[in-house]
Amino acid sequence: MSALIYLVDTLLSLALFVFLARLLLQWARADFRNPLCQAVVSLTNPVILPLRRVLPPVGKIDTASVVAVLLVTVVKVAAILALTGFGTPDGVWWLRACAEELLHTVLWMYFFAILLYALLSMIAPGGYSPMQSVLATLCEPVLRPFRRLIPPIAGIDLSPLWAMIAIRAIQLLVP
Repeated sequence: MSALIYLVDTLLSLALFVFLARLLLQWARADFRNPLCQAVVSLTNPVILPLRRVLPPVGKIDTASVVAVLLVTVVKVAAILALTGFGTPDGVWWLRACAEELLHTVLWMYFFAILLYALLSMIAPGGYSPMQSVLATLCEPVLRPFRRLIPPIAGIDLSPLWAMIAIRAIQLLVP
């Protein structure tokens, strides 16, 4: 049974990651001509496009993407609950569990994005790759405040380190 729980949790986590990536890339105004962005769009279009027919965007917010992220989060929490054998919890518990799952996923996503971005900048500084472009679009808004507070030391940018420490501290504060 634990193998089934692991499998379902992993597959739904990957689905949540892809839908959340689409939403965050839209908010960060990523270049959707990038091959990685196109892959994310291709993977999520079967769910997003039907939702767009029903849910028009509100200003600059793509409500279809937001609803898709929320739906995948609810499905993940419900599937894990069903597989572990818990009863039906109340509405407040559902909201809390879904909010925690979504927050943890966003924090882990940014943690690993910043880690990859820092590693790529050390391995191939000044080079171009589709991954580096997407990571720069996602990570720069998060790293900018840290760069203002912490200047480079001997030419080494320590802002990714401090951003990852802050993200991990937030993760530990959230139950």
